[in-house]
Amino acid sequence: MAIPDGLDRIDLRGIAAHGHHGVFEQERRDGQTFVVDVSLGLDLGPAAREHDLTKTVHYGVLAQQIHDAIVNDPVDLIETVALRMVDLCLAEEPVRWASVTVHKPEAPIAVTFHDVAVTIERSKL
Repeated sequence: MAIPDGLDRIDLRGIAAHGHHGVFEQERRDGQTFVVDVSLGLDLGPAAREHDLTKTVHYGVLAQQIHDAIVNDPVDLIETVALRMVDLCLAEEPVRWASVTVHKPEAPIAVTFHDVAVTIERSKL
């Protein structure tokens, strides 16, 4: 799914934190680094024309919320983490579309790999 036509975009890339998500006991005990990329689709015109932060997304606040979702409340699946984050994004009034990718580069996979990631996209349109 791509950003819907007519929407502008805010991207937050590489929000990293240590979390304890995973199905294996050692993942829950020791934790690992998770990295999150967020894309938001919204109309940035009103905020830009009026110089009004309340008509856009305060990405510093959202970045902290994403960080907190990594650090707190461990779950088995990164799919669950990604869905929680999409819901955080869509809770922002001007956001009409959101895409969240959760990377788990230290996943316990037996073969050599660079990254494993889950992306969830949702729309209020």
